Amino acid sequence: MGWSRFGGGIRVAVLACALGTAGSAAARPPGRLWLEAQNRAVSRQHSNISDVARKAMPAVVSITTRQDLAEVAPGEEPQRGIGSGFIIHPDGYILTSAHVVDGASEVTISIRSANGYVEEFPATVVGEDERTDCALLKVDAPRKLPVLKLASASHVGIADWVVVIGNPFGLAHSVTVGVVSYVGRTDVTPNGRDGDFDYLQMDASINPGNSGGPVLDLHGDVVAVANAVNVSGQGIGFAIPIDIAKTVIPQLKAHGRMRRGWMGISVQDFSPEVAQAFNLNPRGRGVVVTDVVEDGPAARAGLRTGDVILNMDRLSVARAHTLRWQVAARGVGQHIRLQLRRLGRPVTLKVKLEDLPLVESAPSTLASGGTPGERAAGARSVLEELLSPVPRTQSGRSGGIPKAEDGLAAP
Repeated sequence: MGWSRFGGGIRVAVLACALGTAGSAAARPPGRLWLEAQNRAVSRQHSNISDVARKAMPAVVSITTRQDLAEVAPGEEPQRGIGSGFIIHPDGYILTSAHVVDGASEVTISIRSANGYVEEFPATVVGEDERTDCALLKVDAPRKLPVLKLASASHVGIADWVVVIGNPFGLAHSVTVGVVSYVGRTDVTPNGRDGDFDYLQMDASINPGNSGGPVLDLHGDVVAVANAVNVSGQGIGFAIPIDIAKTVIPQLKAHGRMRRGWMGISVQDFSPEVAQAFNLNPRGRGVVVTDVVEDGPAARAGLRTGDVILNMDRLSVARAHTLRWQVAARGVGQHIRLQLRRLGRPVTLKVKLEDLPLVESAPSTLASGGTPGERAAGARSVLEELLSPVPRTQSGRSGGIPKAEDGLAAP
């Protein structure tokens, strides 16, 4: 405690420091400015990583593909590709990335047996979905095969440990370890492909051939599928949350593709620019309907340009890409209830979802509302919803390594 003299001869006591409560300050030795942590053993979260890898390896497969001969130029040899996958059902169903098998006329699966030797089986592509980059394969094995259990990426947090097993550069059953760097990464587009997912970013090493391999938590369960790598730097890899694949797999088995629910609208995240274009409260929330396909499901239900969607079936809608995925995953023929705000008033509408058209022209209503910039942006987002993305194939690329675009490549 020190003393200071102010005008009028009044002396007051001035505390040198007042950190925390009086009780905690009294317990702190003189001169210490910090809070002392308890001395306790640090939990060795990584102590069972070797067990996780060892137990998972029998269910991880290496994939080799051969280019369709119809795509081979005269005088050239068919290209071969490599990738990874993992068994999800003892009857021989395997999950991998769609770009691993896209454009291939032959797909071969290599499995390590319980005795340690490698068995090869021809595989059939049951179905694939380019937009989520998921593919389901099937092999006919003479026995029941070991499987990996699928968990959920929802319990994965930043700095959690993950284990990646795959076939980088043809080196089967290679194990890398790292931590989750970010969850919900949506601002990346490998090879310019639009996607229906939030990437899991991690620093575990991912290389060409890792695509389709499992990303495991420390329980040995799959939380994501290795998918993309930043080719301009090390320590940045991306994986698709397994929750996305769990939605797609049943449709791939039943239909050979994902039949997406479709409303026929273009939506954008709420922003000051969008709010100004549609005369909305700039402090609002939700996603803004920037265009409606004429005679589409949404138009028939009564949705209009400028409507702000707040909830879908009582689930809050905060991002446009989230709404698009929720609608797609709901499925064809299903009904959804939208809570929205129109001209400041609450409105509830019921929409019956239809199958996403494979080929569709741009809506005729694109000229309505907003500036040319907003209308152009609306046209782009409509087309993103209507059209399938450009396929990511390994055909014709040496070693099966796709061309890198925007700094990212599918490994």
